[in-house]
Amino acid sequence: MKRSRLKKKVLVIVGPTASGKSSLAVKLAQKFNGEIISADSRQVYKGLDIGTGKITKREMRGIPHHLLDVANPRKQFSASNFVSEANKAITMIYHSKHIPIVVGGTGFYIDALAGNISLPDVPPNKKLRERLDKKSAETLFKILKKKDLRRALAIDPHNKVRLIRALEIVEAVGKVPTLKSSSTYSFIYIGLKPDNLDQRIHKRLLKRLHGIIREAKKLIKLKAISYRRMHELGLEYRYAGMYLKKKISKEEMLEKLYTEIRRYAKRQMTWFK
Repeated sequence: MKRSRLKKKVLVIVGPTASGKSSLAVKLAQKFNGEIISADSRQVYKGLDIGTGKITKREMRGIPHHLLDVANPRKQFSASNFVSEANKAITMIYHSKHIPIVVGGTGFYIDALAGNISLPDVPPNKKLRERLDKKSAETLFKILKKKDLRRALAIDPHNKVRLIRALEIVEAVGKVPTLKSSSTYSFIYIGLKPDNLDQRIHKRLLKRLHGIIREAKKLIKLKAISYRRMHELGLEYRYAGMYLKKKISKEEMLEKLYTEIRRYAKRQMTWFK
């Protein structure tokens, strides 16, 4: 017990998308002299701003934010990358005598940082990848749900790259092990679950829709990412790409996005229970 009391504290704000995590984090950082570490698997990428709902400079209100715009969107940024960079940020923040506040909706990243799950060092399995690549994302997701339901809750069911990697790990070590926290920090959690979440999601989506399309056009024009990569990034970028390729109308984009974001929010809430 004495040892746990000596651990430095890290505040963690979790909850589904559109629940108000970022604004609460800023308020708490102002009150307790904190700095914020983003735990969002897409906000790490440069140039993916509106589609990911990334906090703006104005909304930050002068509070330092870490792990935003740190990765090339053409490349994969893994949970291992996140844990490594987040631990560096926590060390820097404590060196400045500030309080680290981790905020985000990527539960897998947060659990990995807190030491609640292990991240197996599994090398690529070329033969397995080739075999799995022949299957659809829907089939891969069904297989993952049967083999490791908890990992399936935290993954984009349409992202073949991440699905194949998850199954590659399952094939090598079985389920991603859940651990008793091995972290040197004490993590204190605040969970958000607004009663009017569906309305919040819809209102936020309507507000961002034109900006998402404009951002997607710019990314393609500048060749920052390909349509294939846009599809892998999921949700807003997947459907914006489909709209730009004239596969769906703007009305269909809005409808499909609203449905998929609500599903994503439900998976987030299940993970954080």
